[in-house]
Amino acid sequence: MKGKLSKAALGAWLLVAVYYFYQYALRSAPSVMMPQLTEAFNVTALGVSTIVGMFYYGYSPFSLVAGAALDRFGAKSVIPIGAVLVGVGALLFASGNVAAANIGRFVQGAGGAFALVGAVYLITKNFPASMAASFIGATQMFGMGGGSAGQFFVGPLIKHGLTWRQFWFWAGIIGLLIAVSLFLFLPNQPRIQSATTGGWKNLLRSLKRVFINPQSILCGLIAGLLFIPTTILGMTWGVRFLQEARGREYDAAVMLASTVPIGWMIGCPLLGFISDRLGRRKPVIFCGAAILFAMLAWVLFGNPEILRGPVVGILMGIASGAAMIPYSVIKEANAPELGGTATGVINFLNFTFSALLGPIFGGRLVRSAENADLAALEHYQAGFAPLLYGVAAALVLTYFLKETGPAIRKLEPIPQNELKNLHREF
Repeated sequence: MKGKLSKAALGAWLLVAVYYFYQYALRSAPSVMMPQLTEAFNVTALGVSTIVGMFYYGYSPFSLVAGAALDRFGAKSVIPIGAVLVGVGALLFASGNVAAANIGRFVQGAGGAFALVGAVYLITKNFPASMAASFIGATQMFGMGGGSAGQFFVGPLIKHGLTWRQFWFWAGIIGLLIAVSLFLFLPNQPRIQSATTGGWKNLLRSLKRVFINPQSILCGLIAGLLFIPTTILGMTWGVRFLQEARGREYDAAVMLASTVPIGWMIGCPLLGFISDRLGRRKPVIFCGAAILFAMLAWVLFGNPEILRGPVVGILMGIASGAAMIPYSVIKEANAPELGGTATGVINFLNFTFSALLGPIFGGRLVRSAENADLAALEHYQAGFAPLLYGVAAALVLTYFLKETGPAIRKLEPIPQNELKNLHREF
């Protein structure tokens, strides 16, 4: 890996990060136009939620496809296709037809998977190892910024007269323009000759190599366990929790819940930077998980008169940003030629883990709500206590994670095959 960061590499990453911002904005935009979509599709709110949720059915499996395809074909040949899919998916959603909208959201998810996986692939191939965690965190910062933009900027546009159909049409056009830009400006790169350069059977072997590595599974579990407290409690149920369990007014509850993604935008690049400066991954993951455990316990069981307000949500988001560090670990724990595949695997594990647990926690809340003997706060405490156990499990799993940071790798002996290559060069 080169010791310096070239302007071309930085520009390529930035372009893909903008694509990640864009797809994340489309992921969250339907939440501010639910009444319009309900009327347009002539379905219930649950029906619209089902259509919108098709995004995730495309995103999760195509994370694996994106990673393996990047290792086999390279960034320039693959990432623009993802942007095309997102743009076409937005145009299908704008049609107003229920079947087309379902297909459109699925296609948006499938194409959206290429954004984060593509950005991490470029970081793995072109950036010094001492900067990897910082830029992976910065990539997630772009994503969370897009998620916020999909609500805070799109909402006022809809309120001031932009129709939902116009929004999705122009969103589709923008996606196609991003795809053209990616195709024109992403550099051609020679691919490493490896098992990924053969047929599709070899692609499956590459996935198998990553999946059977215990460190890969540990990375996926730790990332998922640190991610779900902020997505399920903070971003999905946060407003209702603050209203019903803590007695906050709606506007105040929305403001407080929105501090969690703000914390993510700070924590992802910050913790990545700290990890790179230390040259170690495990201490940062462990400290982030410990702070997240403390803040989550305080949110559920603490006295809000002592510590309350935006600082709580921001600290939760910052600490949860440690979930991105395993994205660096997994690509360092696997062969260099499997960088894209490894990123696709952790994205798949993380996202599938989060998606499966969301309905489970929703069901727990419904069942506990049926117990009339429980107060509102106790009801939420009973429903969300397993989140605490999950963060505690992440702390334990981190102990078994192999340290892969640059400071440790400098101390490792050079493999024999690399020594032979050095002899040939001299």
